[in-house]
Amino acid sequence: MRTLLLCLLAVLLSVTVADTGFPQTVGQNKAPDSSGPITTISVRTQLVVEAVTVADKNGKPVPDLTAKDFALTEDGVPQRIRFVEHQALPTTGTPLAPRTREQEKLTIYKKLSREQIAPEKPESLRYENKRLLALYFDMSAMDQASQFRALHAAETFVRTQMTPADLVSVLRFSSGAVDVLQDFTADRDRLLSILETMVVGEGQEWATVVSDASAADQGSPFGQDDSEFNIFKTDRQLAALQTAAEMLGHLNERKVLLYFASGLTLQGVDNQAQLHATVDAAIRAGVSFWPVDARGLVAEPPMGDATQGSPGGQAMYTGAATQQENANFQQSQDTLYSIAGDTGGKALLDTNDLAQGIQNAQRSIADYYILGYYTSNAAQDGKFRHVKVTVDVAAAAKLEYRQGYYAAKEFSRFTQADKERQLEDALMLEDPMTELTIAMELNYFQLNRAEYFVPLVVKIPGRELALAKRGGAEHTLIDFIGEVKDVYGGSTVSNVRDNVNLKLTDQTEAQLAKLPVEYETGFTLLPGKYSIKLLARDDETGRIGTYETTFTIPNLNREEQRVPMSTVVLSSERQTMQDALYNAAKGKDEAKQAAVNPLVSDGVRLIPSVTRVFHRDGELYVYLQGYEPAAAPATPLLGYVDLYQGDSRKFESGPVAVTPPASDRLKPVPMHFTVPLGELTPGEYVCQISVVDPASGKTAFWRAAIRIDP
Repeated sequence: MRTLLLCLLAVLLSVTVADTGFPQTVGQNKAPDSSGPITTISVRTQLVVEAVTVADKNGKPVPDLTAKDFALTEDGVPQRIRFVEHQALPTTGTPLAPRTREQEKLTIYKKLSREQIAPEKPESLRYENKRLLALYFDMSAMDQASQFRALHAAETFVRTQMTPADLVSVLRFSSGAVDVLQDFTADRDRLLSILETMVVGEGQEWATVVSDASAADQGSPFGQDDSEFNIFKTDRQLAALQTAAEMLGHLNERKVLLYFASGLTLQGVDNQAQLHATVDAAIRAGVSFWPVDARGLVAEPPMGDATQGSPGGQAMYTGAATQQENANFQQSQDTLYSIAGDTGGKALLDTNDLAQGIQNAQRSIADYYILGYYTSNAAQDGKFRHVKVTVDVAAAAKLEYRQGYYAAKEFSRFTQADKERQLEDALMLEDPMTELTIAMELNYFQLNRAEYFVPLVVKIPGRELALAKRGGAEHTLIDFIGEVKDVYGGSTVSNVRDNVNLKLTDQTEAQLAKLPVEYETGFTLLPGKYSIKLLARDDETGRIGTYETTFTIPNLNREEQRVPMSTVVLSSERQTMQDALYNAAKGKDEAKQAAVNPLVSDGVRLIPSVTRVFHRDGELYVYLQGYEPAAAPATPLLGYVDLYQGDSRKFESGPVAVTPPASDRLKPVPMHFTVPLGELTPGEYVCQISVVDPASGKTAFWRAAIRIDP
């Protein structure tokens, strides 16, 4: 068990002196001469509080230590310890006295209330000698059975295992928001009331829909083997978990957050920066995550249980479906294990006694010391600072504490040179910034036998940029900086540095409040596995967002079993370059970009959806490319689009036959489909693309989840 940094607070101290070259006398009542200039000196300090567990060689706590017994350094520089507090907490609970159901109903609150986590002063220990346990229920990541087990485990802990030193808070993530249902309290009746009035079955609108070999058969004639990302990402769950950690960061004591969920799966194109930011926020706030897999001990049938259809295609005969199902389950637990290990907690997996996870977290906070110091390095550069604590006591054999923390970051107004330097520094930071929301989509299209064009589309919610207009600005500049690296070699193969200038009129502000801002660029790469890190900064407000992910470009020349094809682009909008809210390509060779980018044709740009959410009053545009070898005679390729909801097919397009022109080079076969959405009911669908080569008998399939809104 690792102990953590409890909080990192910035305290602004202002001292006013007369500009005479002489200091004011302490206790002097004479006012400074108002006729002369006044100089204000601002001193910024950072209070760092760490929790340290000290044990002897037998593992027993070492008591009665003072500040003189500890030595602390930050990046090798000795720091002066300002205060040391010893926390010794019991771990044996006292069960509530037996009561009838009617007696308990008298204490049930009829309505859930929304509260806030009450903060503390920088050097105050409001909950001294108290254990802080936060019960966090991710209702979006649990089915009804898992929600029931999680709430039952919490009730069992409150009834039988709470100690007099325990203070418990209840947080819930549902319908896109983190609600504090109860601040830290020892009132068991109040806690039981909150848990009793929580509704089982709420907040499941973001349940993950798989689209791999383990997916249920939707009635299509072909199987599904290729995995693609869908709109049900875990970014929002991780961002909500980060919000909860930041709420708890206002308290100086050590905190534990019990995270109840049915796994947490990171898809291949999820924003990995959000995972890093969530972990870093917990470390900075002194919060350790203790995830509890609410599914309990699971024994899954090879082809799934009776609640879903069996997988279709050859995957169910080759064993690929069963292997993928097991892999999905393991991946959903890997993320829980990761966020626990990185923040000093432990994950409770594969057990039906979920209350044991709360007990494990309870016992982790039994005896520790709180050390506070003002760091001598007041720079807010966002860099990692290594902390080392030693104890000059012979009985001390083992120390457990967090080995460092990330300093605060401040990106305020700078000169143009400072802005450029700060943006480059932000790109190099290990600690990602998620102040600005970013969604990104990458695709690939084969240009020739060796190279692939990779268009990149970024979306930023316009409402976050409209803040600049409310502040009186007439325009806002969005800076973009990023790099693409070879995963195996570690070298940078491409980079981007660009900006978008938005004129903020009243009409533009109205557009920004409803629509996202989109940015496009592209790279030419060889087949391989790459990682990309992209930063966007609102130049007016200084807010920065980070997006990180890995992606693979396959070598389609070696594809022998299927029809070689590009990624599939789903869109709801076609836009001329002149109608764009902005044009990042102004001043550049737009004709050259249009010739390379297959998403631009005749001055019209196909804008990828990214989020894959569509509206009934629009249309769904589908675009992809198939490829034929140069030496073979030109033959047509056939393509189909099907939409499934549950076990029934809701839409089936007619076959589209496309014959490439005769050429000695690689023959791309562009395929366009238009799907009317007006007759479809709102809800979640599975979109399947089928490509058939009648000449060779090869096929290719692609499937992804989409959502249609009213």
